[in-house]
Amino acid sequence: MKLEYLNKIIIGGWQLSQGHSEASQTEALKVIESYYAAGFRVFDCADIYTGVEANIGNFIRAHGLGPDDIKVHTKYVPDMTMLETLTFEQTEVIIDRSRSRLGLEQLDLVQFHWWHYPSGSYLAALDSLKKLKELGKLREIGLTNFSAERVQGIVDHGIPVASIQVQYSVIDRRATKRLEQVTQANDIQLLCYGSVAGGLLSDHYLDKSEPQEPHENRSLTKYLLMVEEMGGWDALQALLGVLRAIANTHNTDIASLASAYCLAQAAVRACIVGARNTKHLQEHVALRDGLELSATELTQIETVRSKFKAIPGDVYELERDVEGRHGRIMKYNLNKG
Repeated sequence: MKLEYLNKIIIGGWQLSQGHSEASQTEALKVIESYYAAGFRVFDCADIYTGVEANIGNFIRAHGLGPDDIKVHTKYVPDMTMLETLTFEQTEVIIDRSRSRLGLEQLDLVQFHWWHYPSGSYLAALDSLKKLKELGKLREIGLTNFSAERVQGIVDHGIPVASIQVQYSVIDRRATKRLEQVTQANDIQLLCYGSVAGGLLSDHYLDKSEPQEPHENRSLTKYLLMVEEMGGWDALQALLGVLRAIANTHNTDIASLASAYCLAQAAVRACIVGARNTKHLQEHVALRDGLELSATELTQIETVRSKFKAIPGDVYELERDVEGRHGRIMKYNLNKG
C-alpha cells in the first residue's frame, strides 16, 4: 500500500501559518512538540504556509529526528503568474527550498496544486516532479484539489500518484461523485481536509446565530460559502443537532464526530485535522485511537444529510472560478522562488 506509514490522523499546519494565526514561532513549536509527544508522526504543511515548513524543520533539527521518526507532507503550489512559463529549474528551486526549510534530504510527499487548468501545462510540471523523484529529492508525488477526470489523465500520462488531498466533509461530498472511484481503481490514497468545515462543524456554532462579517479569517468565509451552497444556516443547525445527539453517546465533541464520519467512508485513508493550539489535542488522540461510528449512527447522519442540497460540480470546481464568489477569496501568488 502506498504511504504505508499513515495512521488515520494527519496533523495539519495551515492554522499555524503567519497571516492565518497569531501564534508566535515559540507557540507554533509548542504545538508541534505536543502533538509529536502524543504520538502523532505525520504532519501536513505547504510551501505557501508562511513559516510552517521552517517551524517543522526547526523541530526536526532540535530533536535530531530521522526519516523513520517523523513524516512530513508538504505541497508545491506554483503562483498563478508562473503557470504559463513554469520551468523544471523553477520547480527544482521550490522543492530544494522546502528540503532546506525542513532539513530533509528527501521530502516524504509533495502534493501538487494547479490553480487554473487552461494556463500552462500542469502535466509538464508533474513531469518535473517525477524527474525530481527519480533524482531522490522526493519520495512520493501527491495531488491536491484535482478533479476525477484530471486525476485519471495524470495517471494515464505516467505520473506515479500516491495520494490526493481534497476537501471532504458531511457537508461537502463532491469527491463521492467520481473521484472516489478513480482513486480506488488506481491505488491512490484519499486524504481529506475540511472535515470540520473550518470549525463550523463543532459545538461552538450549535444553537448560535450565523457569523457576520468581518470574519475571523478566510477559512471561515470559505466554509460559510459552502454552508450557503448546502442549504444555509438552518440546515447546518439541523445537522449539528443530530451530530450532538450522537456525540453524547460517545462522550465526545461534534468536531471529532464530524471527522469520524469522514474516516468511516470506505475510500478515505486519513483525515487532516488542523491544530492552531493544543486545545483539542485529547480529542484528536481519542479520534485516532478509537472513535468509530456504528452503522446505525452513520444512517442517522445520512438521513439528515440527504435533505441538503449537494455542493455542485466536481472537486474544487467552484473554487477554480477566479471571478466567482468562491474563487475571489483565494490568494493566488504566495510562492516566491
